[in-house]
Amino acid sequence: MSEAASRYELSNNWFEVGARPVWEALVPSIKPARILEIGSFEGASVCYLIDKLGGQQALELHCVDTWEGGMEHAGLNMGAVEQRFDANVAKASAAAAHPVAVHKHKGFSDVQLAKLLVEGKAGHFDFIYVDGSHQAPDVLCDAVLAFRLLRVGGVLVFDDYIWGFGGAACDPLNAPKIAVDAFSTMYARKLAMLNAPCLQKYFQKTAN
Repeated sequence: MSEAASRYELSNNWFEVGARPVWEALVPSIKPARILEIGSFEGASVCYLIDKLGGQQALELHCVDTWEGGMEHAGLNMGAVEQRFDANVAKASAAAAHPVAVHKHKGFSDVQLAKLLVEGKAGHFDFIYVDGSHQAPDVLCDAVLAFRLLRVGGVLVFDDYIWGFGGAACDPLNAPKIAVDAFSTMYARKLAMLNAPCLQKYFQKTAN
């Protein structure tokens, strides 16, 4: 775990292994100011973004999660996970040199993303990270709504592209890949795929 991440109360290193190596180069190059995260868990990725960007600019971050967990979180105390999220984000925000506004949207992502669209946030976000439910129908729904919320030129990231519940015996409908592939095929004329390891998929929106 990195020195920065060690300041927070985190029960795993998922972000450090899966995303951080790519984000170290990507995030400073795009400098997103308006960020949406679908699936926040303990706040590792949000705290990273605040630490990385909050010293240079004001930030607006929206975090969507039920804090109830999915099938892969069976047996976890999700109430404690949410408490760690709140504490970690508060610590990161307090240490930032510039104003940080974190908006916590507790609920199912389809409802929360639809609310953001109703509030006029179509094309609002510079950077969207999709790491919520890993079941394919949910991932596809998140992808389509996230596309609407992302500005042209913004970056859309899908976590756990090749992850599957149950390993090699995984039901493909309980994994993100089939949904990400379907979305990127249907929106191929409005997306440019960015080069990154296959643990995640990165796209830049090129048209509405």
